[in-house]
Amino acid sequence: MSRKIWVLDTTLRDGEQVPGAKLNVQQKVEFARQLQQLHVDMIEAGFPASSAGDFQAVQEIARTVGRGISVTALARAVKNDIDSVYESIKLAENPFIHIVLGTSNIHVEKKFSRSRDAVLEMGVDAVKYARTLLPEVQYSTEDASRSEFEYLWRTIEAVVKAGATIINIPDTVGYAVPEEFGELIRKIHERLKNLNDRVMLSVHCHNDLGMATANTLSAIKNGAEKVECTINGLGERAGNTSLEEIAMALKVRESFYQSHTDLNLKEIMRTSRLLTYLTGLDVQVNKAITGENAFAHSSGIHQDGLLKNKEVYEIMSPEDVGVESMELVLTARSGRHAFKHVMEKLGFYAGSTDEFEGLFAAFLRMADDKKEVYDHDVFALLSAARKQSEGSSQLYELESLRVVTDDEAPTATVKLKREGVSLEDTRSGDGPIDALYGTIRALTGLEVELLDYKINSMSRGKEALGRVHIRLKHQGNIYTGKAMDTDIIKASAQAFINGINAVLLDT
Repeated sequence: MSRKIWVLDTTLRDGEQVPGAKLNVQQKVEFARQLQQLHVDMIEAGFPASSAGDFQAVQEIARTVGRGISVTALARAVKNDIDSVYESIKLAENPFIHIVLGTSNIHVEKKFSRSRDAVLEMGVDAVKYARTLLPEVQYSTEDASRSEFEYLWRTIEAVVKAGATIINIPDTVGYAVPEEFGELIRKIHERLKNLNDRVMLSVHCHNDLGMATANTLSAIKNGAEKVECTINGLGERAGNTSLEEIAMALKVRESFYQSHTDLNLKEIMRTSRLLTYLTGLDVQVNKAITGENAFAHSSGIHQDGLLKNKEVYEIMSPEDVGVESMELVLTARSGRHAFKHVMEKLGFYAGSTDEFEGLFAAFLRMADDKKEVYDHDVFALLSAARKQSEGSSQLYELESLRVVTDDEAPTATVKLKREGVSLEDTRSGDGPIDALYGTIRALTGLEVELLDYKINSMSRGKEALGRVHIRLKHQGNIYTGKAMDTDIIKASAQAFINGINAVLLDT
């Protein structure tokens, strides 16, 4: 029988410790609302004793989203911290206090400069005091994976008897390996159930050796009932356990783990994109589940297999996590099957083998030049090659552009071509990209809203290729546009035009 795994999201506490990821109160509340849509069970909203701003943010999250979701915040094992947590979360429907204190020799001897017994007594006193404020208290044995087991267990036993209702086992510095961590959790789970079977066993893993997800899954297999994660694996140093990886591993391999979450999986991608937008920290393109290429296939062999049956190279559906659809990114390595699939999707059919081979050769030349080929590129290629009766492409082509930027009025002059007719206009804007996109909007007459604008360097040196990736909204639908060029302004213009053309292909 499948058992439920409780999910605590600590993006707003542990994830925010990443340099540059600091959010203001409004942003934190916005993200917490999205976590509510994702159906996480618990939110760790911050470290309220650290600053007045963090206290205010935790308090506002508890007030606004603390119905149906448990809310907690972090406290060291001192009275002032515990008071700050209580005052900030008490408005939530199911608040609990989270206390952390180290148990490894290096923490006890170097960080606290106290004896083991003195540190253990600090933890017991903290739990006893927290229980006078709230009935639910989580105790984290910091650096548990490097702790001597009998002292670790003696600490767990003491704080449970003092009133702790959740025991959290952190791999604080990402030191553990799956077999070792699983065995640690198995031993603690067996003893804990004999001590008090109502106490929940939790884990919190870091990714310093790239094993946070593997360690967390091993812990689940060995009795852990709750996991602490962050969206996109965000966290200091190499990050935390990735929530989306755990969620989808349990979905795809439920028969193996005999476990599941109550997460609304279709909100995963929306949550990931919101976090990227709020923090400005991009997800690596090949990141599992939420990376830009997680459901993209450019290998000809892979594309051929996918077109025959998606299960050949996909173990989960992109729609499961809120991705619009599988994307076949055509490159010079793409085979005839993939190219023919895109042709037919666009309503074109090769009349003969020779005709198809000619079109495929033209596609390969385009792929060598552009590196990545999208539907609108194929549409333009096929339209020109077939010399359709209307005489020219129905899509927009960039003929030329000139952007002038200064402190007063950045302007852009753009010349487009559609159906053999050249169109030209000049507009001003708040900046060069705003002027450029405003001019293209005016020329095309399409009311589109720019949702995301992202630039990545695809190579090194002064001739490095810049890749621009945008998302547009038109009449409630989302469209993407991408382009690469050594001139980032030109790539920005082409990406926007590609997004406009994607709209036209859909109408």
